[in-house]
Parts: sequence; C-alpha cells; structure tokens
Amino acid sequence: MQPPTSAVPDFYYTLFAFYEPALTIIGFIGTLCDPEAAHNTQAPWPTGSTPPAVLPKASIVTVIQLAHVCALMGLLNIFVLTTARQHLASQPALQERIVRALLIPLLIGDVMHLYVTLWALGDDRWDVAQWSPMLWVTVVLGISLMIPRVMWHLGIWRYVDARDRAPADARSSPGSQLEEK
Repeated sequence: MQPPTSAVPDFYYTLFAFYEPALTIIGFIGTLCDPEAAHNTQAPWPTGSTPPAVLPKASIVTVIQLAHVCALMGLLNIFVLTTARQHLASQPALQERIVRALLIPLLIGDVMHLYVTLWALGDDRWDVAQWSPMLWVTVVLGISLMIPRVMWHLGIWRYVDARDRAPADARSSPGSQLEEK
C-alpha cells in the first residue's frame, strides 16, 4: 500500500474545508435571521422560567458577534486548507506544518468549547434529558469535528513527514531531483 502523499487528503479537506465552514456559516445566517431564538435555545431554561420576551440590545449584539466569529473561523479553514492543498502539494512536509498550525488551535478550541459549555450548565450539565435541541447539536457537532482533528494529529489517513518521507538516499538520487522540479 502506498503511503499518503498529502497532509490534507480528501477526507480531512471535506470535513474541515466544507463541512465545518458550512456549519458555521449556516449558524451565522440563522443567528442573523433570529438572534433571539439563537440566544434562547442555547441551554434549557430553569423550571418555571421562560426566556425574556425581548432581549436586551447587548445580548443581541453579543450573540450575532459570536456567530460571526464562528463563521470567520470556518472561512479561514476554507482559505488556509485550499491554499495548502493547491500550492504546497509538492511539499507535503511544509503542508503538514501549515495545516498543523491551523488545526492545533482549533483542537484546543474544540476541547475548551465542550468544557466551557458543560461548565456553564452548572449542576444541570449531566441532566441530558433536559438539554435543549440546540445544546445537543452544539455538543454532537463539536465532537464530530474534534474526533477527526485528533485523528489528523495522530497521523491517521494522511501524510506524516516523519513516517512517510522518502529515505534520504532516494531524495538525493539524480532521478528524484528531476521529479521534484
């Protein structure tokens, strides 16, 4: 079996340059269309309590800004990963370093997003029967991105320079220098 030749093979490219940006952009559009619903469905409301009929302007601005930042992160994925695939295809070691620089903070963000979400729920964090549908979506989709990011960092289904690079003698042979140019 041939070793992978790209640090961004189709599996990861599809997930991180299409699936993730689509989620963030759809979330942003949904928040723009109905910021009150985006706010009020983030977590379950206490028993006997209802969401406010009208949100303060500061809450609306905050929810929209948060959704905008998420969409911006999705756009960064599209541009960085597409550029790495197009312009660094012949340099997989450099491609790997650039993609790692993008995916490390995103993996940290995945872990922190899950942690902060559960922390903010307080004593109700494990009362999953009371979770709102939006909270379920947040947790499940977050995990659906975190697991492939961990897989990427573990070198599963992708080029890993330390493992897959050609031996030094193969790279320095006259025939291989012609292939590299």
